[in-house]
Amino acid sequence: MIERLQISHLRNLTQVSLHSAACNVIIGANGSGKTSLLEAIFLLSRGKSFRHHQPKRYIQHHQNAATVHARLNDSSTLAIQKQADATTVLRLNQTTVYNQSILTEQLPTLLIDPSTMDMLEQGSASRRQLLDWLVFHMKQGFHPQWVAYQRLLKQRNSLLKKSRHLTQVQLAELKSWDKGLSNHAALIHHYRERIFTEWQPYFAESIAQLLPAYAEQLSLSYNAGYDTSVALEVQLNERLEQDLQLGYTRIGNHRADIHVHWRSIDISETTSDDEKDASSNPTVNIDFNTKLPILKEQAANVLSRGEKKLLITALRLSQLPLLLNDEKPPLAVGKDGNSDTVFNSYTKSRATPVVLLDDITAELDDRAIDILLSTLAQLPCQVFMASLTEDILPLVHEYWSEPKMFHVKQGSLTIL
Repeated sequence: MIERLQISHLRNLTQVSLHSAACNVIIGANGSGKTSLLEAIFLLSRGKSFRHHQPKRYIQHHQNAATVHARLNDSSTLAIQKQADATTVLRLNQTTVYNQSILTEQLPTLLIDPSTMDMLEQGSASRRQLLDWLVFHMKQGFHPQWVAYQRLLKQRNSLLKKSRHLTQVQLAELKSWDKGLSNHAALIHHYRERIFTEWQPYFAESIAQLLPAYAEQLSLSYNAGYDTSVALEVQLNERLEQDLQLGYTRIGNHRADIHVHWRSIDISETTSDDEKDASSNPTVNIDFNTKLPILKEQAANVLSRGEKKLLITALRLSQLPLLLNDEKPPLAVGKDGNSDTVFNSYTKSRATPVVLLDDITAELDDRAIDILLSTLAQLPCQVFMASLTEDILPLVHEYWSEPKMFHVKQGSLTIL
């Protein structure tokens, strides 16, 4: 958990320092710097901004670099400096480190903001990253495999772009890369599939809370990005000519996806009372032996925009109890929709997740916000939320005994 946060020259935050609590609320008008504060925490954790990938877009004008420093509750320190030419300096406990994953592991961040609310309609990358965030923090062997796979994939795509006709030497090189890709792909799929299976009951729990009317109709599926029953290298060899024509690799772990499906309810499951009424009413003529087809399609094509926001919130919210409590899945949700989830004791070796909530009052209704905050308050995580107004404060005080409130104006932070 972050105890102290210092930010220098990031957007309009020239010099900001704050001592934080389990729950932190930042109030401010549009353009005041409240989202920039969340951006700074995200940058420290992920090595990139959730708003712009180019550092020169968020480094303050006439400055060479932006810096974010944090002291955690275990006295460890993390720091990142992003320079205008994209040079990055990382430090852990005052020692320079060279992999962002080291800081990411120390400071897991989960972002819920307006930009993530279109995840269902976007390409597969954002949904794949949702799963990989869990796998990274829960399976230690995943990240080295993913890095090695990405390196080989980049080499393969570079070769595919050079020429549509490869020499024997290039073909031999490609075959070697394909073998390596295949080995890494099998392990990456193994890790993803295991975590996905563990994630599903937690997702069902969140859906039962946020979208109870669709609890029996929404489900998750995982697409590996290739046929896992056949070695990837075999499939790559079969598709080589097409890949050469296109100039990139079309199948593999990098094309994996998470789908949310919606299915119609079987009429036979819901018409028992109607059947009784029909048998006692001779004027009603219904053939209950004839079943309507059960339809299954992408949830994004069926749900309203408001329901999609609740669905995406459920996807993200369901990750936290799994991350914090991966020893035991939740019990099944009762027919009355009440949660029977039992949280195990928090594993001390696991870093405390930091949840970043940006302007949730603009995206979610009062009921959804209530469920979101009450769930977060029950979990051992730290929360930073940005809001335009103080309307959310009574609800915050209801769930957190000692939250900290800040007001930001033109990049200056004061305690409320």
